[in-house]
Parts: sequence; C-alpha cells; structure tokens
Amino acid sequence: MASAKRVVVTGATGLIGKELCRKLAEKGYEIVVFTRRPDSARRAVPGAAEYVRWTPSETGPWASSIEGAWAVVNLAGASIAGQRWNEQRKREIRDSRVVGTRGIVAAIKAASRRPEVLVNASAIGYYGPRDDQPLDETAPPGHDFLAELVRQWEAEALRAEEAGVRTVMVRSGIVLDKREGALAQLMLPFRFFAGGPILPGTQWFSWIHHADEAGIFMLALEDGRARGPINATAPNPQTNRDFVRTLGRAMGRPALLPVPGFALRLVVGEFAETLVTGQRVIPAKAQELGYRFRYPTSEAALREILASG
Repeated sequence: MASAKRVVVTGATGLIGKELCRKLAEKGYEIVVFTRRPDSARRAVPGAAEYVRWTPSETGPWASSIEGAWAVVNLAGASIAGQRWNEQRKREIRDSRVVGTRGIVAAIKAASRRPEVLVNASAIGYYGPRDDQPLDETAPPGHDFLAELVRQWEAEALRAEEAGVRTVMVRSGIVLDKREGALAQLMLPFRFFAGGPILPGTQWFSWIHHADEAGIFMLALEDGRARGPINATAPNPQTNRDFVRTLGRAMGRPALLPVPGFALRLVVGEFAETLVTGQRVIPAKAQELGYRFRYPTSEAALREILASG
C-alpha cells in the first residue's frame, strides 16, 4: 500500500517540491522533508511525517533518515537565476547539486535497507544551446557551463545504480507557474503593456505546466520501467516569439516590445545565454511510458494558470 511507503524529499520547499509533495500526500505516501530550515519547511510543506535538518554535503546525521525509505527524490539545487555568474556563484550552483547528490547517494549505499528508487532532478541545460533539431533523451550533451554541470550532476546520481537502486534523472524544462519561476518574471512587463519576445525570438522555449512536471516525477517514482534520463517538457515546444505571443493573448496584452539580447547580457551577464539560446526538447521517454499530458499546449497551460487562484 502507498500509505506504508516512505519518501525522502530534498528541495521540498521549492516550486516543484511543493507540487510533488501535494501529489505524494494525496496518494497516501509518508513524506520526510530534508531541509535547511525545518521550521519554515513545516509552513511551506505542511503534513510531512518528519522534517530533517539537512544541507547539501557528503555526509551528516541526516543520512540515517534514508534507512528504510522506499524512495528518495532529490530536488535540491541553488537557483541559477537572480545573481550574476561569477566564479563563486558558479561554484555554489555546482556544489549544491553535485556535492549534495554525492552525499545522498553515499547515504543510500550505506543503508542496510536501501531505497528502491532514486529520482534525481536534472535539467534540459544538459543539451546546451541548440538549433531547431528536436532533442530526445538520446541526444548528446552540450559544452557550456550548464551542460557540464548537468553532466556531472547526473553522473553522481547514476552511482546509485551500482547499489541496485533504480535511478531516474528528470530533465526539467521551464516550469510554468505564475507565483514563482520564469513565468512570473515573463508576465511582469505584460502587466504594464511592455511585453515582447527576447531577441532573436527564434530560440526554442521548452516549457511544462507545473502539474505535468509533478506528474512526470510521479511516473518516474512509480513506474518500474522508468530508468535513466526523462525529459520533463510539454510535447509542443515553441520559439520564444510564439510562446510570448500566446502569453500576450492569454493576458489580453500585446507582445510588441522585444528585449534585445545584448541588453540582457549587460544586466545579468553570462546567465543571459540561457535566455537568448534554447533547445527544442521532446519528452519521448515519458510518452513511450504512457504519460498523458494534462496541458500539451501552451495556450491551455497558460489559460489554466492565469485562471487559477
């Protein structure tokens, strides 16, 4: 019975984590939240069985809480947005993922009653900047900072396979939610009738509704056929220009004022490359496993998000 299964979740207070924990609770799983701040996590993710103090590290007293868990979902990672990428910030972004995952996997291997499955967060940044070629899970990695980061991140997660633990890496696209994340930032200029594409506008924008994002994580957890990388993107990616036009229609606003790429580079530095380039990512494996998207088009996804409370 699902009610007897204990799931450890890191990064539970983030956008994806909160949605996933809601789904886990609805299905009767026992949730153990690994968090830097247990008190605030109790408010953000109420109803968990336990809140364990945890930081992304190679070892710690938290490791004993993995003993006997049915599954571990590792979502933790410092935000790639919000600050310019200097060498210190890049190290923080990398260590929060690579070192944190290394510690989780070490604890899994050390357990006498190991989890059956590890579902590790990942990102479509794995593919690096690409043209309009459709990319499924067999596509090779890119060569920029994010691609190398994701490659290292996934390599640490895959070490759990050495201990006989089924391991899935969910390569997330741009998760749509109006309360936080990329969509909230994209919506802001539209509120002032100043929205428009990020030039050149032809770069691909591989998005996913937050409910489908959590749904693919649940698929990765519960379907024993799921293994290795799974793209978590909607089946109909769009160019940035087309997505922004759809957003404008959904908000009843024009999408006429483009944002030059060079201006973004001046404001946010190297991170701007993730906005002026893109990848046309296809969720081939999720579809092969039978996942049915609730929001396969951006028009349906945006209208639901904007109509929700």
